[in-house]
Amino acid sequence: MKLDLRRRQIGSAVAPREPAGRARLALILGGLTAFGPLSLDMYLPGLPSLARDLGASAAQAQLTLTACLLGVACGQLVVGSLSDSLGRRLPLLLGLVIYAVCSLLCAVTVSVPELIAARFLQGAAGGAGIVIARAVARDLYSGVALARFFGVLMLVNGSAPVLAPVIGGQLLRLGSWRTSFFALALIGGFLLVAAGLGLPETLPRERRRSGGLAPTLATYRRLLRDRRFVGYALSCGLAIGALFTYIAGSPFVLEGIYRLSPQGFSLVFATNAIGIVSAGQVSARLVVRVGARRLLATGLISAFVGGLALLVAVLAGAGLYGILPALFVVVSSGGLVMPNATALALADQGAVAGSASALLGLCQFVIGALAAPLAGIAGPTTAVPMALVITTLTTGALICFLTILRPRPAPVPRS
Repeated sequence: MKLDLRRRQIGSAVAPREPAGRARLALILGGLTAFGPLSLDMYLPGLPSLARDLGASAAQAQLTLTACLLGVACGQLVVGSLSDSLGRRLPLLLGLVIYAVCSLLCAVTVSVPELIAARFLQGAAGGAGIVIARAVARDLYSGVALARFFGVLMLVNGSAPVLAPVIGGQLLRLGSWRTSFFALALIGGFLLVAAGLGLPETLPRERRRSGGLAPTLATYRRLLRDRRFVGYALSCGLAIGALFTYIAGSPFVLEGIYRLSPQGFSLVFATNAIGIVSAGQVSARLVVRVGARRLLATGLISAFVGGLALLVAVLAGAGLYGILPALFVVVSSGGLVMPNATALALADQGAVAGSASALLGLCQFVIGALAAPLAGIAGPTTAVPMALVITTLTTGALICFLTILRPRPAPVPRS
Protein backbone atom coordinates (compact mmCIF):
# COMPACT_ATOMS: atom_id res chain seq x y z
CA MET A 1 0.00 0.00 0.00
CA LYS A 2 3.02 2.29 0.23
CA LEU A 3 3.05 5.23 -2.15
CA ASP A 4 5.35 4.89 -5.15
CA LEU A 5 7.40 8.08 -4.85
CA ARG A 6 9.40 8.12 -8.05
CA ARG A 7 11.57 11.17 -8.29
CA ARG A 8 10.04 14.05 -10.16
CA GLN A 9 11.41 17.49 -9.50
CA ILE A 10 8.92 20.24 -8.67
CA GLY A 11 11.17 22.88 -7.23
CA SER A 12 13.15 20.79 -4.72
CA ALA A 13 10.35 18.33 -4.07
CA VAL A 14 9.63 14.70 -4.91
CA ALA A 15 6.06 13.82 -5.85
CA PRO A 16 4.17 10.66 -6.85
CA ARG A 17 3.83 10.42 -10.61
CA GLU A 18 1.00 7.89 -10.94
CA PRO A 19 -2.63 9.11 -10.65
CA ALA A 20 -3.35 6.39 -8.10
CA GLY A 21 -0.40 7.51 -6.00
CA ARG A 22 -1.46 11.15 -6.13
CA ALA A 23 -5.05 10.23 -5.23
CA ARG A 24 -3.90 8.11 -2.28
CA LEU A 25 -1.64 10.90 -1.09
CA ALA A 26 -4.50 13.42 -1.32
CA LEU A 27 -6.82 11.11 0.62
CA ILE A 28 -4.32 10.55 3.44
CA LEU A 29 -3.22 14.18 3.72
CA GLY A 30 -6.80 15.39 3.33
CA GLY A 31 -7.85 13.09 6.15
CA LEU A 32 -5.07 14.46 8.36
CA THR A 33 -5.96 18.10 7.67
CA ALA A 34 -9.59 17.19 8.41
CA PHE A 35 -8.75 16.68 12.10
CA GLY A 36 -9.75 20.28 12.74
CA PRO A 37 -13.27 20.17 11.30
CA LEU A 38 -13.83 16.60 12.50
CA SER A 39 -12.88 17.42 16.09
CA LEU A 40 -14.84 20.67 16.05
CA ASP A 41 -17.92 19.86 13.98
CA MET A 42 -18.97 16.31 14.77
CA TYR A 43 -20.17 17.09 18.30
CA LEU A 44 -21.75 20.45 17.41
CA PRO A 45 -25.33 19.17 16.97
CA GLY A 46 -25.09 17.74 20.50
CA LEU A 47 -23.52 20.86 22.06
CA PRO A 48 -26.82 22.11 23.58
CA SER A 49 -27.55 18.65 25.03
CA LEU A 50 -23.96 18.43 26.30
CA ALA A 51 -24.51 21.68 28.19
CA ARG A 52 -27.73 20.34 29.74
CA ASP A 53 -26.20 16.97 30.61
CA LEU A 54 -23.17 18.47 32.37
CA GLY A 55 -25.10 21.34 33.93
CA ALA A 56 -23.16 23.98 31.98
CA SER A 57 -24.10 27.30 30.42
CA ALA A 58 -23.79 27.93 26.68
CA ALA A 59 -20.58 29.89 27.26
CA GLN A 60 -19.11 27.06 29.36
CA ALA A 61 -20.01 24.50 26.73
CA GLN A 62 -18.33 26.67 24.08
CA LEU A 63 -15.15 26.58 26.18
CA THR A 64 -14.82 22.92 25.17
CA LEU A 65 -14.54 24.20 21.60
CA THR A 66 -12.06 26.90 22.63
CA ALA A 67 -9.93 24.33 24.47
CA CYS A 68 -9.73 22.18 21.36
CA LEU A 69 -8.76 25.20 19.24
CA LEU A 70 -6.00 26.18 21.68
CA GLY A 71 -4.81 22.59 21.80
CA VAL A 72 -4.55 22.41 18.02
CA ALA A 73 -2.61 25.70 18.00
CA CYS A 74 -0.13 24.56 20.67
CA GLY A 75 0.24 21.11 19.15
CA GLN A 76 1.11 22.54 15.76
CA LEU A 77 3.73 24.86 17.23
CA VAL A 78 5.53 21.99 18.99
CA VAL A 79 5.18 19.31 16.33
CA GLY A 80 6.01 21.61 13.41
CA SER A 81 9.57 22.24 14.58
CA LEU A 82 10.00 18.62 15.69
CA SER A 83 9.07 17.39 12.21
CA ASP A 84 11.79 19.58 10.67
CA SER A 85 14.42 17.80 12.79
CA LEU A 86 13.00 14.28 13.30
CA GLY A 87 11.20 13.80 9.99
CA ARG A 88 7.48 13.67 9.34
CA ARG A 89 6.46 10.08 10.16
CA LEU A 90 7.45 9.62 13.81
CA PRO A 91 5.75 12.76 15.21
CA LEU A 92 2.70 12.07 13.05
CA LEU A 93 2.20 8.47 14.19
CA LEU A 94 2.68 9.38 17.87
CA GLY A 95 0.17 12.20 17.49
CA LEU A 96 -2.41 9.87 15.98
CA VAL A 97 -2.08 7.40 18.86
CA ILE A 98 -2.53 10.17 21.44
CA TYR A 99 -5.50 11.59 19.51
CA ALA A 100 -7.38 8.29 19.62
CA VAL A 101 -6.74 7.88 23.36
CA CYS A 102 -7.80 11.46 24.17
CA SER A 103 -10.98 11.06 22.13
CA LEU A 104 -11.90 8.14 24.38
CA LEU A 105 -11.19 10.31 27.43
CA CYS A 106 -13.58 12.97 26.07
CA ALA A 107 -16.28 10.33 25.75
CA VAL A 108 -16.14 9.28 29.40
CA THR A 109 -15.73 12.64 31.18
CA VAL A 110 -18.35 13.59 33.77
CA SER A 111 -17.76 17.33 34.20
CA VAL A 112 -17.04 20.38 32.07
CA PRO A 113 -13.53 20.96 33.52
CA GLU A 114 -12.59 17.34 32.72
CA LEU A 115 -13.95 17.68 29.20
CA ILE A 116 -12.13 20.97 28.65
CA ALA A 117 -8.81 19.36 29.68
CA ALA A 118 -9.41 16.29 27.50
CA ARG A 119 -10.41 18.47 24.54
CA PHE A 120 -7.18 20.48 24.87
CA LEU A 121 -5.10 17.29 24.72
CA GLN A 122 -7.21 15.93 21.87
CA GLY A 123 -6.69 19.14 19.90
CA ALA A 124 -2.94 19.18 20.59
CA ALA A 125 -2.62 15.63 19.24
CA GLY A 126 -4.80 16.43 16.24
CA GLY A 127 -2.59 19.42 15.49
CA ALA A 128 0.21 16.99 14.62
CA GLY A 129 -1.80 15.67 11.68
CA ILE A 130 -2.72 19.14 10.44
CA VAL A 131 0.76 20.66 10.54
CA ILE A 132 2.57 17.62 9.16
CA ALA A 133 0.08 17.22 6.29
CA ARG A 134 0.87 20.77 5.13
CA ALA A 135 4.60 20.18 5.58
CA VAL A 136 4.46 16.95 3.55
CA ALA A 137 2.64 18.79 0.76
CA ARG A 138 5.37 21.45 0.77
CA ASP A 139 8.04 18.71 0.71
CA LEU A 140 6.52 17.34 -2.48
CA TYR A 141 5.25 20.42 -4.34
CA SER A 142 6.04 24.09 -4.83
CA GLY A 143 4.71 27.10 -6.74
CA VAL A 144 1.49 26.72 -8.69
CA ALA A 145 1.61 22.93 -8.21
CA LEU A 146 1.42 23.49 -4.45
CA ALA A 147 -1.59 25.82 -4.75
CA ARG A 148 -3.34 23.30 -7.01
CA PHE A 149 -2.64 20.45 -4.61
CA PHE A 150 -4.01 22.42 -1.65
CA GLY A 151 -7.10 23.08 -3.76
CA VAL A 152 -7.46 19.33 -4.33
CA LEU A 153 -7.07 18.75 -0.59
CA MET A 154 -10.11 20.97 -0.07
CA LEU A 155 -12.20 18.24 -1.71
CA VAL A 156 -11.19 15.80 1.03
CA ASN A 157 -10.74 18.30 3.86
CA GLY A 158 -13.94 20.11 2.96
CA SER A 159 -15.91 16.89 3.02
CA ALA A 160 -15.29 16.69 6.76
CA PRO A 161 -17.51 19.70 7.60
CA VAL A 162 -20.14 18.24 5.27
CA LEU A 163 -20.14 14.81 6.86
CA ALA A 164 -19.18 15.56 10.48
CA PRO A 165 -22.32 17.43 11.63
CA VAL A 166 -24.56 15.13 9.59
CA ILE A 167 -22.96 12.10 11.24
CA GLY A 168 -23.10 13.85 14.60
CA GLY A 169 -26.81 14.57 14.16
CA GLN A 170 -27.51 10.96 13.26
CA LEU A 171 -25.39 9.68 16.14
CA LEU A 172 -27.64 11.64 18.49
CA ARG A 173 -30.47 9.38 17.35
CA LEU A 174 -28.45 6.38 18.52
CA GLY A 175 -26.96 7.76 21.71
CA SER A 176 -25.83 10.88 23.54
CA TRP A 177 -23.24 13.50 22.62
CA ARG A 178 -20.60 11.06 23.92
CA THR A 179 -21.12 8.84 20.88
CA SER A 180 -19.43 11.45 18.68
CA PHE A 181 -16.21 11.17 20.66
CA PHE A 182 -16.22 7.38 20.39
CA ALA A 183 -16.55 7.87 16.61
CA LEU A 184 -13.60 10.30 16.63
CA ALA A 185 -11.48 7.68 18.41
CA LEU A 186 -12.28 5.19 15.63
CA ILE A 187 -11.41 7.77 12.97
CA GLY A 188 -8.09 8.46 14.70
CA GLY A 189 -7.32 4.75 14.71
CA PHE A 190 -8.20 4.42 11.02
CA LEU A 191 -5.93 7.33 10.06
CA LEU A 192 -3.14 5.82 12.15
CA VAL A 193 -3.30 2.65 10.09
CA ALA A 194 -3.61 4.56 6.79
CA ALA A 195 -0.65 6.83 7.54
CA GLY A 196 1.46 3.99 8.89
CA LEU A 197 0.96 1.88 5.77
CA GLY A 198 0.53 4.49 3.06
CA LEU A 199 2.59 7.58 3.88
CA PRO A 200 6.38 7.30 3.48
CA GLU A 201 8.92 9.69 4.95
CA THR A 202 9.13 12.81 2.74
CA LEU A 203 11.94 14.66 4.55
CA PRO A 204 15.26 12.87 3.96
CA ARG A 205 17.91 13.05 6.67
CA GLU A 206 20.16 15.37 4.68
CA ARG A 207 17.40 18.03 4.60
CA ARG A 208 16.56 17.88 8.31
CA ARG A 209 17.52 20.71 10.62
CA SER A 210 19.40 20.23 13.86
CA GLY A 211 17.10 20.19 16.89
CA GLY A 212 17.30 22.31 20.01
CA LEU A 213 15.53 25.33 21.40
CA ALA A 214 17.88 28.00 20.04
CA PRO A 215 17.62 27.00 16.34
CA THR A 216 13.85 26.62 16.70
CA LEU A 217 13.42 30.09 18.19
CA ALA A 218 15.73 31.55 15.55
CA THR A 219 13.57 29.99 12.82
CA TYR A 220 10.38 31.41 14.32
CA ARG A 221 11.97 34.87 14.68
CA ARG A 222 12.99 34.84 11.03
CA LEU A 223 9.50 33.84 9.95
CA LEU A 224 7.91 36.57 12.07
CA ARG A 225 10.18 39.15 10.40
CA ASP A 226 9.13 37.97 6.94
CA ARG A 227 6.56 40.57 5.83
CA ARG A 228 4.98 38.40 3.15
CA PHE A 229 4.67 35.36 5.39
CA VAL A 230 3.11 37.40 8.21
CA GLY A 231 0.73 39.15 5.81
CA TYR A 232 -0.58 35.91 4.35
CA ALA A 233 -0.75 34.27 7.79
CA LEU A 234 -2.78 37.14 9.28
CA SER A 235 -5.12 37.45 6.30
CA CYS A 236 -5.80 33.72 6.37
CA GLY A 237 -5.95 33.55 10.17
CA LEU A 238 -8.55 36.32 10.49
CA ALA A 239 -10.70 34.83 7.72
CA ILE A 240 -10.52 31.37 9.29
CA GLY A 241 -11.28 32.95 12.68
CA ALA A 242 -14.59 34.07 11.18
CA LEU A 243 -15.31 30.45 10.22
CA PHE A 244 -14.52 29.28 13.75
CA THR A 245 -16.88 31.93 15.11
CA TYR A 246 -19.58 30.56 12.83
CA ILE A 247 -18.79 27.02 14.00
CA ALA A 248 -19.03 28.00 17.67
CA GLY A 249 -22.10 30.21 17.43
CA SER A 250 -24.24 28.52 14.80
CA PRO A 251 -25.57 25.61 16.95
CA PHE A 252 -27.02 28.03 19.51
CA VAL A 253 -28.16 30.58 16.92
CA LEU A 254 -29.74 28.13 14.46
CA GLU A 255 -31.11 25.63 16.99
CA GLY A 256 -31.80 27.98 19.90
CA ILE A 257 -32.99 31.19 18.23
CA TYR A 258 -34.35 29.91 14.91
CA ARG A 259 -35.61 26.57 16.29
CA LEU A 260 -33.89 24.20 13.85
CA SER A 261 -33.68 20.57 14.91
CA PRO A 262 -30.21 18.99 15.26
CA GLN A 263 -30.83 17.27 11.92
CA GLY A 264 -31.94 20.57 10.32
CA PHE A 265 -28.83 22.27 11.66
CA SER A 266 -26.72 19.46 10.20
CA LEU A 267 -28.33 20.03 6.79
CA VAL A 268 -27.59 23.77 6.86
CA PHE A 269 -24.04 23.12 8.05
CA ALA A 270 -23.51 20.56 5.31
CA THR A 271 -24.85 22.94 2.64
CA ASN A 272 -22.38 25.61 3.69
CA ALA A 273 -19.57 23.06 3.71
CA ILE A 274 -20.48 22.01 0.15
CA GLY A 275 -19.94 25.66 -0.76
CA ILE A 276 -16.41 25.68 0.65
CA VAL A 277 -15.57 22.41 -1.13
CA SER A 278 -16.90 23.73 -4.44
CA ALA A 279 -14.94 26.97 -4.10
CA GLY A 280 -11.78 24.95 -3.39
CA GLN A 281 -12.24 22.96 -6.59
CA VAL A 282 -12.82 26.13 -8.61
CA SER A 283 -9.61 27.50 -7.11
CA ALA A 284 -7.63 24.39 -8.09
CA ARG A 285 -8.84 24.68 -11.67
CA LEU A 286 -8.28 28.42 -12.05
CA VAL A 287 -5.05 28.97 -10.13
CA VAL A 288 -2.78 28.33 -13.15
CA ARG A 289 -4.66 30.83 -15.28
CA VAL A 290 -5.70 33.41 -12.68
CA GLY A 291 -2.99 33.16 -10.04
CA ALA A 292 -3.11 32.38 -6.33
CA ARG A 293 -2.90 36.00 -5.18
CA ARG A 294 -5.89 37.10 -7.26
CA LEU A 295 -7.97 34.15 -6.09
CA LEU A 296 -7.05 34.97 -2.49
CA ALA A 297 -8.17 38.57 -3.00
CA THR A 298 -11.47 37.37 -4.44
CA GLY A 299 -12.05 35.11 -1.43
CA LEU A 300 -11.28 37.87 1.07
CA ILE A 301 -13.59 40.34 -0.67
CA SER A 302 -16.36 37.73 -0.75
CA ALA A 303 -15.92 37.01 2.96
CA PHE A 304 -16.11 40.74 3.75
CA VAL A 305 -19.29 41.19 1.70
CA GLY A 306 -20.88 38.11 3.28
CA GLY A 307 -19.99 39.26 6.80
CA LEU A 308 -21.42 42.70 6.22
CA ALA A 309 -24.62 41.22 4.75
CA LEU A 310 -24.93 38.92 7.78
CA LEU A 311 -24.68 41.82 10.23
CA VAL A 312 -27.27 43.83 8.31
CA ALA A 313 -29.65 40.84 8.15
CA VAL A 314 -29.38 40.19 11.90
CA LEU A 315 -29.82 43.84 12.87
CA ALA A 316 -32.77 44.19 10.49
CA GLY A 317 -34.48 41.09 11.92
CA ALA A 318 -34.54 39.40 8.52
CA GLY A 319 -34.99 35.96 10.08
CA LEU A 320 -33.54 32.59 9.16
CA TYR A 321 -33.86 33.06 5.41
CA GLY A 322 -32.14 36.41 5.69
CA ILE A 323 -29.00 35.13 7.39
CA LEU A 324 -28.54 31.80 5.60
CA PRO A 325 -27.36 33.26 2.23
CA ALA A 326 -24.90 35.54 4.02
CA LEU A 327 -23.51 32.64 6.06
CA PHE A 328 -23.15 30.60 2.86
CA VAL A 329 -21.03 33.34 1.27
CA VAL A 330 -18.83 33.73 4.36
CA VAL A 331 -18.18 30.00 4.66
CA SER A 332 -17.76 29.33 0.92
CA SER A 333 -15.13 32.05 0.60
CA GLY A 334 -12.87 29.87 2.75
CA GLY A 335 -12.43 27.57 -0.25
CA LEU A 336 -10.63 30.40 -2.03
CA VAL A 337 -8.80 31.80 0.99
CA MET A 338 -7.32 28.70 2.64
CA PRO A 339 -5.52 26.92 -0.23
CA ASN A 340 -4.13 30.07 -1.82
CA ALA A 341 -3.07 31.85 1.36
CA THR A 342 -1.41 28.63 2.58
CA ALA A 343 0.45 28.09 -0.70
CA LEU A 344 1.60 31.72 -0.85
CA ALA A 345 2.72 31.70 2.80
CA LEU A 346 4.75 28.48 2.39
CA ALA A 347 6.12 29.29 -1.07
CA ASP A 348 9.54 30.50 0.13
CA GLN A 349 9.77 28.30 3.24
CA GLY A 350 10.79 24.94 1.83
CA ALA A 351 13.70 24.47 4.25
CA VAL A 352 11.50 25.11 7.30
CA ALA A 353 8.13 23.93 6.01
CA GLY A 354 7.19 22.30 9.32
CA SER A 355 7.91 25.40 11.39
CA ALA A 356 6.23 27.71 8.86
CA SER A 357 3.19 25.43 8.73
CA ALA A 358 3.07 25.49 12.54
CA LEU A 359 3.07 29.29 12.73
CA LEU A 360 0.44 29.44 10.01
CA GLY A 361 -1.79 27.07 11.94
CA LEU A 362 -1.05 28.78 15.25
CA CYS A 363 -2.28 32.08 13.84
CA GLN A 364 -5.51 30.51 12.60
CA PHE A 365 -6.38 28.56 15.71
CA VAL A 366 -5.37 31.21 18.26
CA ILE A 367 -7.55 33.78 16.51
CA GLY A 368 -10.33 31.20 16.33
CA ALA A 369 -9.93 30.31 20.01
CA LEU A 370 -10.12 33.97 21.05
CA ALA A 371 -13.03 34.82 18.77
CA ALA A 372 -15.23 31.73 19.16
CA PRO A 373 -16.39 32.37 22.76
CA LEU A 374 -17.47 35.90 21.79
CA ALA A 375 -20.21 34.41 19.62
CA GLY A 376 -22.23 33.56 22.74
CA ILE A 377 -21.16 36.41 25.00
CA ALA A 378 -24.67 37.94 25.13
CA GLY A 379 -26.39 34.63 25.82
CA PRO A 380 -28.46 32.29 23.64
CA THR A 381 -31.16 34.81 22.70
CA THR A 382 -29.38 37.01 20.14
CA ALA A 383 -27.28 36.45 17.01
CA VAL A 384 -25.76 39.95 17.09
CA PRO A 385 -22.44 38.96 18.75
CA MET A 386 -21.80 36.18 16.21
CA ALA A 387 -22.59 38.48 13.29
CA LEU A 388 -20.49 41.33 14.71
CA VAL A 389 -17.43 39.15 15.35
CA ILE A 390 -17.63 37.58 11.87
CA THR A 391 -17.90 41.02 10.24
CA THR A 392 -14.97 42.37 12.26
CA LEU A 393 -12.72 39.44 11.39
CA THR A 394 -13.51 39.39 7.67
CA THR A 395 -12.95 43.15 7.52
CA GLY A 396 -9.63 42.77 9.31
CA ALA A 397 -8.54 40.02 6.91
CA LEU A 398 -9.18 42.23 3.90
CA ILE A 399 -7.41 45.20 5.51
CA CYS A 400 -4.32 43.05 6.23
CA PHE A 401 -4.22 41.91 2.62
CA LEU A 402 -4.55 45.47 1.29
CA THR A 403 -1.95 46.97 3.64
CA ILE A 404 0.71 44.45 4.71
CA LEU A 405 0.73 42.71 1.32
CA ARG A 406 0.43 45.75 -0.90
CA PRO A 407 3.14 45.85 -3.56
CA ARG A 408 6.03 48.03 -2.56
CA PRO A 409 6.88 50.85 -4.98
CA ALA A 410 9.93 50.26 -7.09
CA PRO A 411 12.98 52.25 -5.93
CA VAL A 412 13.64 55.43 -7.88
CA PRO A 413 16.96 55.12 -9.71
CA ARG A 414 19.53 57.71 -8.80
CA SER A 415 20.49 60.11 -11.54
